Amino acid sequence: MEKSYKEYLPQIDTLIFDVDGVLTNGIVTIFPDGQLIRQMNTKDGYALRAAVKAGLKVCIISGGKNEGVRTRLENLGITDIYLGAQNKTDQFNELVEKYNLKPENIMYMGDDIPDYPVMKLVGMPACPNDAIREIQQISKYISDKTGGNGCARDIIEQILRVQGKWESNFDAQYH
Repeated sequence: MEKSYKEYLPQIDTLIFDVDGVLTNGIVTIFPDGQLIRQMNTKDGYALRAAVKAGLKVCIISGGKNEGVRTRLENLGITDIYLGAQNKTDQFNELVEKYNLKPENIMYMGDDIPDYPVMKLVGMPACPNDAIREIQQISKYISDKTGGNGCARDIIEQILRVQGKWESNFDAQYH
C-alpha cells in the first residue's frame, strides 16, 4: 500500500522549488521594453523565510533568468538559487553533491515538464493543483493551492508543523 504523503514529511530536510508556476502564477507581464514582470505571494515568502530559519536547506532551480527574482529570494535568506537552468537535473546533482544530501529527504515542488526529471529523483515530489497532468501523476502531494497562490506556504507549513518547527519560527522577518 502506498504511504500517505504525511509519512514523508518528518524526514524532509531540503526543499527545492521551481519559480514560474510554483512561486508565481506562471503569468509573465511583458513591457514594451522587453522587461518581464512576475508576482510572488508574500505568504509563500514568509514560509520560505521560516524554513530557512528552521534550518532546512531551501533551494531554487528555475529556467527563468530574472535577476529581480534572485534579489527577492536572497532577501528571504535563500542562498542556493539556480536561474537559467536548462537541465534542472544538473543543478539538482550539484546540490546533492555539494551538501551530501539524500534524495529521499528532499521535497521538490514543480509544475511542468522541465521539473519532471528531478521530481522522479526526490523522496517527495509535490506540485500546485494547477500543475500539468504528468506532474500531478508523479507527485506524492498535490496542494489545494495554485501556483503563486500559497502552494509553497502550504507544503512548507505542513513540513514545519510535523517537525515541530512552525510556531518556533513566528519571528521570521522579511528583509
